[in-house]
Order: sequence, then C-alpha cells, then structure tokens
Amino acid sequence: MIANEMRTILHVDLDAFFASVEQRDHPEYRGRPVIVGGSDPTSRGVVSAASYEARKFGVHSAMPLRTAYRLCPQGIYVNVDGRRYQQASREVMAVMRRFTPMVQPISIDEAFLDVTGSRALFGDGETIARTIKVTVHEEVGLTASVGVATTKLVAKIGSDLRKPDGLVVVPPGEEASFLAPLPISRLWGVGEKTALALRDYGVQTIGDLAALPPEVLERRFGKHGASLVARAHGVDADPVATGEPAKSIGHEHTFEHDTADREVVERTLLGMADGVAWRLRAAGLRAATITIKLRDSSFTTISRQATLDVPADLTEPIY
Repeated sequence: MIANEMRTILHVDLDAFFASVEQRDHPEYRGRPVIVGGSDPTSRGVVSAASYEARKFGVHSAMPLRTAYRLCPQGIYVNVDGRRYQQASREVMAVMRRFTPMVQPISIDEAFLDVTGSRALFGDGETIARTIKVTVHEEVGLTASVGVATTKLVAKIGSDLRKPDGLVVVPPGEEASFLAPLPISRLWGVGEKTALALRDYGVQTIGDLAALPPEVLERRFGKHGASLVARAHGVDADPVATGEPAKSIGHEHTFEHDTADREVVERTLLGMADGVAWRLRAAGLRAATITIKLRDSSFTTISRQATLDVPADLTEPIY
C-alpha cells in the first residue's frame, strides 16, 4: 500500500447550516427544534434542513413536511431563505481563504482546504482548524465541525464523527488504524448493496475490508473492489481542486433500504430537485440540461437527460 504524502487537509462542515442560520438570526429559536422547508407543515413540501433539536424527533432532510409535523408538531417551521444562507456561506468561505488559497467548496456548507503550505505561517493542521472554528463562530455566528488528516477521504470522515462543533485530528501514518473500527458504511463508495455483498467476506468494519487482498474484491467488483481496499487503508491521492467552477449542480441519495414504492421515490426526487433548484437560485444560475441517474440493486446505472429549449428560470421557488 502506497503511503500518503505528508499533506495537511481540512474538511470544514457547517453544523445543520440552514437551521443554524435561522437560530442565529432569531434568538427565540435557539434550543428549539427548527425545521427549514416551509412555514406550513401541512403543505406538500420537503424538509431542507433540521436543527439538532429537531433531529432528536427523527426529522431529517428530504423528509416530507407532513411527516416531520407528525414527528415534531411542536417544531418551528420556516421557509427557505436562500439569500441569507448564501451570504453566510460566502462569509465562512472568506474566513477559510485567509489561511490558504487552496479551498474547494463542495456545497454551500462544506469545503476542503489544503493547508500544507500554510503550516509555517499559521501552525499545524489542528491549530489552523481550531482558529477557523473560533473565527467562524465569532465573526459569522455559526459552528463548524472539522476533520484534519493527510487525505480528503479521512478528513471528511473525521469531520462527521463528533458533530456538532467537533474536531477530529488523524495524525500522519494513523489513517488505517483510525478507520479500522468504523462501520463499513462510513467509507466512500460503499452503499447498502455493496455493504451487503461485503458481508459474504465477513466484512463489518473498515478494518475488515482493509485486511482483504485487493485481488479478491477485484474479482467480485472489478476495479472498484481494489479501490475500496485502498480507501480502507486511508489512501486517497485526490487533490484539493481550486480550478474552474463546476459546470453542473446535482444531488445524490442512497436509500437505506431498497424500495419500489413509487410514492417514496417521487417524494425523495422532489426533495432532491428542490435542493438543486435552490442552489441554482442562490448562485443566480439557470439550468439548460436536466439529468436523472438511477442505480439499481445490481449496480446497473441508467441515465436520462433532456435539454430545454429555453434555460429554466429558477429565480423564484417552484411549488
């Protein structure tokens, strides 16, 4: 297994971003369950974000508002305010760029940073991460969870482990031991079906996967199998990209359990489409081509797309 170069990568992830902005701007919401997606929870809308107080009731993003209301009738239901969220995001990204120009936003509320070249000026990765967290809280009024590692893969897994307001540092050389006890579902590229197939090999944790010979999984999954073993060791050479802006905006969702329920699929698709449309509106963009990608339980992927004669005007929400 090839060792990772001694990079210092941060993954900064804002906690319950939309809901946290609402709680920041409305002190009376703090400590209470806030559900962002619509002020009328009986409408045919979907949850865009839920505060941690709301998540305790089982409320989560892409859930129908009606379902959220059944779970949490005492919640505070608010409309999406894209302009405020976009402004908060810009302020947070500006804080990150004080420490390095190597910033790769991957959504409105999270980004990778390569601070390898910044260590001499600002300190090691942990010091930079703590400074960013404090600065974001003091200047923007939001909390963030940060993972620090030598790779994007390990940094992102780390940032998700101790939310909210977490900080996880994985020292160089300890990537594999850090990943080993974690459930296999934590690893990039492992969905429910892959995890089920890996059980044939006795794989329950990332460490179980790392112990398998790459050729064994390559016979079962092709090149994807060998790459899974590499990831299980924490190997990820993917750089922090700061080049041209993305030419597409999308969202993917993996169901916890396979479903052929048309209502469930349509409801989930509505939530995803609403999220993508909001991101287009927030960025002041129009969409010309719409693509849908579906992967079934046999790993067969079907894609369909249509190009509009006139780009969709998404300056206003579509209901």
